[in-house]
Formats: sequence, C-alpha cells, structure tokens
Amino acid sequence: MQKARNVERLRIGVKRAITAIGLVSMALLLSNCGVKAIVIDGDYPTPAVSQIDINLGVYYSPEFRQFAFIEYTEEGEEQYNISSGETHVDLFDSILPSMFSSVQTVNSLEGEELRGLDAVFVPNIEEFQLALPQKTRLGSYEVWIKYNMRLLAPNGDYIADWILTSYGRTPDASFQSVEAGVNDATVGALRDLASSFSLGFSSVPDIKEWLESR
Repeated sequence: MQKARNVERLRIGVKRAITAIGLVSMALLLSNCGVKAIVIDGDYPTPAVSQIDINLGVYYSPEFRQFAFIEYTEEGEEQYNISSGETHVDLFDSILPSMFSSVQTVNSLEGEELRGLDAVFVPNIEEFQLALPQKTRLGSYEVWIKYNMRLLAPNGDYIADWILTSYGRTPDASFQSVEAGVNDATVGALRDLASSFSLGFSSVPDIKEWLESR
C-alpha cells in the first residue's frame, strides 16, 4: 500500500516537473523569437465634403479587422508583426458619417439587417509594404498600402469596384524607436487614404453613373 502511494507521488512529481519545464521552454521560445508586435494607433479628422444622401451599410470582414503585416529580417526571420486592422476600422468610422446621410455597420453581406440600405461598402487591403531606414539607408520610414474597394447593392449586385493606394512617410530622426516610426508612417498613409477616398468617391465612374441613375 505504501509502495503504491510512493509510486503515485513520484508520478505526480514527474508530471509537475515536465509541465514546469514545458512552460519555461515555451517562455524562452517566445522571448527568443525576436518578433515585436506593433499595433497601429492614430486619430483621423473628419473630411469637409458635401454629404451624399444615401443609406450606406459598411461591412468589415474578419480579414480586414484583423489585418496584420509581418516584416522579415534579411535572413528570413519574423521581425515585426504590424497590426493595422482596427485602426483602419477607426478611420472609416470617422470619415463615412461625414460623407453619407446614414451609415451603419453590418455583420454580414446578406440578411434582414441590409433591409432599407441603398448600398453596402466593403473595404479590403490587398497589399502592405514597409520600408525601414535600417534596411534602405534612406533616413525615413515609408508605408505603402493598396486597397480594393467595393460598393454593392443590398442584394449583392455589383455597383463599383476600384483600387486605391496610399502612402505615408516620416523621417527616422523624429523618433527614438522603430515602433513609433512605423506607427507614424502608417497613420500618415491612412490619412492619405482618408483624403483620396472622401474627395474621389463620387468621381469613380461606376459610382458616378449609379448616383446619377438614382
């Protein structure tokens, strides 16, 4: 009986030791992997444009909300994980209500929540490029983003599909950290997007034709 108890105690002790070793190993792995997380955060002014009288729905896909870009070292190792999905949502939540008479976020591209809408706007990020001064030797952080924008009828029919690009740049001398430089350049690119989107929306040929036909 005592021998059985001793064996059980030994088994529990070994199990705890293995668990502890596993936790320590995982912590060491995470601390040594070298990947730095950068969550982009900025503020975006509302545009001074004429408001369009339509009831607009906006759909942010999970991929859009969670968008992140991985920057690799020259050796091919992950260096920075740059998350900008939520700040993109913040940008559109800031500018769309100034552009349209009614704006509501929808959770799907089909269903009852689309009833009463005139159109649904669906933004997508197609490409994100980052230039670090440590690599380019150009003395600035640069961000270039390519978007595919879609405007759909509530029933899913096509209204418009167009490409937008944005660019942000900031000198590295202004910052003490890579994180701050990347954040400022990305926010600059998003402000560039806000300007080109709000000023050019009605000039997109398919959108212009759709608005005139209403």
